[in-house]
Amino acid sequence: MDIQFVAQVDASADVVAFPVRKGGAAALGALLGAAATQARFDGAAGAVAETAAIDGDKAKRLLLVGIGEGSVHDLERGGAALTAKLQTSGVATVHVDFASAGESDPDDVLAFAAGALLRNWRLDTYRTRLADTAKPSLRSIVIASPHGTPAGWAEVQAVADGVAFTQTLVAEPPNILYPESFVERCRHLADLGVELEILDERQMQALGMGALLGVAQGSTRPPRLLAMRWNGGKAGDKPVAFVGKGVTFDTGGISLKPGPGMDMMKWDMGGAGAVAGAMKAIAGRKAKANVVGVVGLVENMPDGNAMRPGDIVTTMSGQTVEVLNTDAEGRLVLCDAITWTQKVYEPAVIVDLATLTGAMVISLGHEYAGMFANDDGLAAQLLEAGDASNNKLWRFPLSAAYDKLIDSPIADMKNIGPREGGSITAAQFLKRYVDEGVRWAHLDIAGMAWADKDGPVYAKGATGYGVRLLDRFVAANFEG
Repeated sequence: MDIQFVAQVDASADVVAFPVRKGGAAALGALLGAAATQARFDGAAGAVAETAAIDGDKAKRLLLVGIGEGSVHDLERGGAALTAKLQTSGVATVHVDFASAGESDPDDVLAFAAGALLRNWRLDTYRTRLADTAKPSLRSIVIASPHGTPAGWAEVQAVADGVAFTQTLVAEPPNILYPESFVERCRHLADLGVELEILDERQMQALGMGALLGVAQGSTRPPRLLAMRWNGGKAGDKPVAFVGKGVTFDTGGISLKPGPGMDMMKWDMGGAGAVAGAMKAIAGRKAKANVVGVVGLVENMPDGNAMRPGDIVTTMSGQTVEVLNTDAEGRLVLCDAITWTQKVYEPAVIVDLATLTGAMVISLGHEYAGMFANDDGLAAQLLEAGDASNNKLWRFPLSAAYDKLIDSPIADMKNIGPREGGSITAAQFLKRYVDEGVRWAHLDIAGMAWADKDGPVYAKGATGYGVRLLDRFVAANFEG
């Protein structure tokens, strides 16, 4: 979808939208005011009301779009609501009269346009019998504002591209997206200046990645480790590292998951998807920072060669793990990926993302991702980035008191603790692989990668969670 910026609304436009702040409908005149009253429209963010008017011999479609209190997130939600309303409506172009929103600045226009663009993503690749009335028709949004094209629009587009990339990766079926094809999907990042390094099974065996390979050994799909490096900062500056769990399908392995709902485990690579999308966004807007994204890519399947409950694996760090549940596999992938990232890149900061535990969904539902951090300053930076991006985070504790829950009588640790504190013990497990002096945070995004209902700037399905969070984290803390 194309978004254009002009100084004023074209008088010949036949579909026009008016952004309205909460309580601001009364100032719109008799026709629009009556439409607002009839629809009980009060300007709440994301609300839409519409009416028609005759201009000479031509009918015009007029829409009121609520932008709430005019905050960034309210404006984004308003833009997203407009796209959602018109995406399959038969309308090809809508003009947005921002002058009617009262006092506005370029940032208001930018936020509204960002929401409109983000909400446009959808995946129709496999729908061969889509009715004409269900096909996307909206091709362009023309925003009229005296400010013209707002500064930063190119950067917004780059981030939206990153979000859409993540949504596509997360939404793809597991017979299409698996470790090797995930890598192929990311090769275009090299055109943006991202350096790619791919490790195959043989190379990971030589490095001693027994935990990651243990998860993969039950699948006919070979695993991969993909590193994506963006060198936009000062030469010699240690990079920020993002590490993502990329289990492209998770049956649970021998500890088999229940059948109902297992199809949704195609999005168990949501952490890796977020890292790949963030790297696309960061490179696309040419961020002035050194950033590396590393994703461990495996498929967790149950066959005669699969890892068994009771097996002991040796991680790349040399530490041993007693595998009591093969469905606690994400931490086994991440621990080797974290170790490798530290050894190769010596990052100053590591943030890992993973759809790691069902316990996190029980704790936070689908409103926040859980955060664990070994540094208060890093935690504060991530919380701020989460609020700014509306990819919200809630901090959970790390404490040595939980370590005893994953101590093993015959190995260095178990890969799972008791039912209580499941998200915390998973974080405590990962913490054992973080080198002394490295600032580290673990984001458990299990409740956020996929949504069963529409969100502020996405339709139900893949949300693209994490991309805007990581991009804002880099922009606010690592760019001069």
